Amino acid sequence: MTTENHAANPAPPARLNALANASSSYLRSAMHQPVDWREWGPEAFALAASEDKPILLDIGAVWCHWCHVMDRESYEDAGLAAIINRHFVPIKVDRDERPEVDSRHQAAVSSMSGQGGWPLTAVLTPQGQPFFGGTYFPRDDRYGRPGFERVLLGIANAWKTQREQVLESAASVLHAIEYNETFAGRGGALSLALVDAMAASTVDKFDPRNGGFGGQPKFPHPAAIDLLLDVAARTGDAAARQAACFTLERMARGGIYDHLGGGFHRYSVDEAWVVPHFEKMLYDNAELLKNYVHAWQSFGDPDCARVARETIRWMDAWLSDRERGGFYASQDADIDLEDDGDYFTWTRAEAAAVLAPAELAVAGEYYDIGELGEMHHDPARNVLHVKRTLEQAAQRTGHSSAEAEALLAAARAKLYAARGLRPVPFIDRTIYTSWNALAVSAYLEAAQALDLADAREFALRTLDRILKEAWNPAEGLAHVVAYPPRSPQETATPRRVPGMLDDYAFLIHACIDGWLASGEPRFYRAALDLAIWMTGRLYDADGGGFFDSAFAPGEALGALAARRKPLQDAPTPAGNPSAVSALLRLDSLGGFAGLRDKAEDTLEAFAGVVEHFGLYAGTYALALERFLLPHLQVVVVGEDDLARRLFAAANRRYAVNKSVVRLSRRQIADGLPPALAETLPHLPQLQGGESFAVVCQGAACQPPVYDPEQLLRLFEPAAAGAQAAS
Repeated sequence: MTTENHAANPAPPARLNALANASSSYLRSAMHQPVDWREWGPEAFALAASEDKPILLDIGAVWCHWCHVMDRESYEDAGLAAIINRHFVPIKVDRDERPEVDSRHQAAVSSMSGQGGWPLTAVLTPQGQPFFGGTYFPRDDRYGRPGFERVLLGIANAWKTQREQVLESAASVLHAIEYNETFAGRGGALSLALVDAMAASTVDKFDPRNGGFGGQPKFPHPAAIDLLLDVAARTGDAAARQAACFTLERMARGGIYDHLGGGFHRYSVDEAWVVPHFEKMLYDNAELLKNYVHAWQSFGDPDCARVARETIRWMDAWLSDRERGGFYASQDADIDLEDDGDYFTWTRAEAAAVLAPAELAVAGEYYDIGELGEMHHDPARNVLHVKRTLEQAAQRTGHSSAEAEALLAAARAKLYAARGLRPVPFIDRTIYTSWNALAVSAYLEAAQALDLADAREFALRTLDRILKEAWNPAEGLAHVVAYPPRSPQETATPRRVPGMLDDYAFLIHACIDGWLASGEPRFYRAALDLAIWMTGRLYDADGGGFFDSAFAPGEALGALAARRKPLQDAPTPAGNPSAVSALLRLDSLGGFAGLRDKAEDTLEAFAGVVEHFGLYAGTYALALERFLLPHLQVVVVGEDDLARRLFAAANRRYAVNKSVVRLSRRQIADGLPPALAETLPHLPQLQGGESFAVVCQGAACQPPVYDPEQLLRLFEPAAAGAQAAS
């Protein structure tokens, strides 16, 4: 959705503001607004200083409904724009493009108002220090909120008449950002007891009726789910398994899942997962894809495998550059501001116009398609969700289970085809390094577990593109691989946004996964190069842990001067524990000294405080497990059917400390990471022709295994526990 779709005045003014030159789709959607918007950068700050005006900062995203509401109500209003232009220097930021700007100002606004989210509205001194903030402001007084015009005039007056108090407030807010975002807290012990305590804390928040954690609104929390899956598989913890698997089941049955197209919406506004916020994000679908793959690996639920395949199908169809490789950022929820997920929802009459009576009867019972739906803006609209089992739907409609299954499949296909004729919500075709790396890893894990050759090929092609277009050893990593072209004739190279900790950590993981999937040494070498850059520029040798970004002296504008060490999953995996896991994975392969020491120091830097973050520290707990448990490297050697069956067995039983690679004898001869090079080439079994699997821990390998069932038994909880204790 762009503001041109639903502008208050459909005839745009002839004058364009400076956002006409932006690369971001979200920023360009505001280029017709009468506000004199500028992009975040030194020019805007210099203008504010020269004119002695405060900065009005608006942070939003192309998929954010209320951002577009505020655009239409306030920023497209000529009278309010005149006030903004007279008293402020306005800057608009795309939170997906500049997450480091967003994170600091979210912390600032939260410290001032107790709330955050998007749109984020902040007022800064000309030096960039925040002194006022909030989220959505209506144009005029309503919803119990002050009108935006009154707020802005009050701030402008305070800037002129109460400058000293404003500057004092700004200084205290900047201090709060730095204090609240470092999270340093040494003193805790690095032990599995800490992991168990964090898992137990997550289970305590489990909703046994609806699945998920806490009440409404309800978010998926993929890292917390992975932690519970790992603990359940490793220890046999029934409560952890129930919390994770029931949550996955209820999400897959709920409206947060797209039952026609596949893939997940961002979150549910209700506690039962029925009514979602309809935007679909790449990072959510990548991390949830891993959850369903991991649950399938450990517990064999065929529905988990189905959801994983359907999620990939949707990502392939809608979020993929099929020609060059690469994953797009998001799909919007709406077509315009009067819409609220109408593309994804159905009235009973709309369904009846598409389906045969028997198909409608079964689909109506199964997906709860009634005359009265769930959407407040249009009560006739239904969110498709699984209300009854297929057997119940069959019984209620007088069909056999086989007949109901066939009718439901036909109904689903017809509804999806009919939905395809509707106007499609906007796809943001920006390719972000960090989110693409998450998707590459998810695709490669799914490809190994579910034997999906096409997913593997596309993920590797995407990884090659990221390394070619975003990684430069002289400059480092870029956060944006590619923007969508602004016109068919566009040839200009967009400005470079420097990569941040998430970009490095997630891409190291993707490169390691690329090596595991292909046996290509170049992916291992790329992971090593990225780790050297990340530790050299982002690691805090004095305090431990990693900063989210690196700036040369004088480069950090405003609140970016506040150093930040991300610990919480929000909602992508947190940067510091992701970096820890990346270093530990590389250390297990060998080749660079000191990685494990930096990983341990980072874990220790947060050990004293991490328990307090509960659901939002799943990535830390997984990294701690990876540090404490011995790494299991399963190598399958061979290219025949036995090798295929051994590889399938090796990929069962998800465990955070286990990795699996399948190699030919030629690949072993061509070169391996150092830890494997010390052991594999010397195995006498390489001289024969029979395929086999070998399980290595560090520099020691167990005797080769030739039977898939025997290999699978090595990953039973009791056997894994014995290995961990040895």
